[in-house]
Amino acid sequence: MSNKCVTTSVLMKMKQDGQTITMLTAYDFTFASLLDEAGVDVLLVGDSLGMVVQGHDTTIPVTLHEMIYHGRCVVRAAKRAMVVVDLPFPHGQLGVRQTLRVAARVMKETGCTAIKLEGGAEQAETIHALVAAGIPVIAHVGLRPQSVHALGGYRVQRDGQRIAADALAAESSGAFCVLMECVPADIAADITRQLKIPTIGIGAGPHCDGQVLVTHDLLGLTVGRVPKFVRQFADLADAVRQSVSRYNESVRDGTFPDERESFQ
Repeated sequence: MSNKCVTTSVLMKMKQDGQTITMLTAYDFTFASLLDEAGVDVLLVGDSLGMVVQGHDTTIPVTLHEMIYHGRCVVRAAKRAMVVVDLPFPHGQLGVRQTLRVAARVMKETGCTAIKLEGGAEQAETIHALVAAGIPVIAHVGLRPQSVHALGGYRVQRDGQRIAADALAAESSGAFCVLMECVPADIAADITRQLKIPTIGIGAGPHCDGQVLVTHDLLGLTVGRVPKFVRQFADLADAVRQSVSRYNESVRDGTFPDERESFQ
């Protein structure tokens, strides 16, 4: 990829040219700056912050105010990457007018490029209305974390016919991208071939047009269980523990601060 800013048209051309799209979650200015500098194409301000940052068991407790707050932090950092903000539960499920009102507020108050909305066929009218109002939409199909209780837990979604119908409905309604979560690789590959718009996979195999992970997972910073579909590219949790232990020792034995770190 070049250094130009990533837009919806850039992502479409990447699919057409066979260039893989990278997406990672970001919740604050510092991490967003580092990810942007590293060349990530899309920064997702995911409601996964409820689990990663806040320590909840699901994404459901996350509020609209919190999404806007974190969205602002990430947008300030992004120089090249597109910034996408999740619509938190239940604002994407309250009907067309309410969802349009909330999505417009998110875009105005964060400065993000697009929003992500969980759902496919049942959200077709809402997606169409958002796009008609000038709000780019990524649809989220397969496992939908905001519906985890209705789905009976975090499980692989194997109903290929339903998932394909959701993805195709989202495309027909104007979504510029579809995110597929916890979908068997062959189903995701078939849907990717059918769609003209890019697909982003998380636990959906290698044949999507792009991939997304929770940044804390890939960096080895996650507290607790890591999903099967995650590859950890670092073990920063251990690096943090060791660094803080050395700091504790230096403070307690009086070697920090020394003259170099003190004002005369």
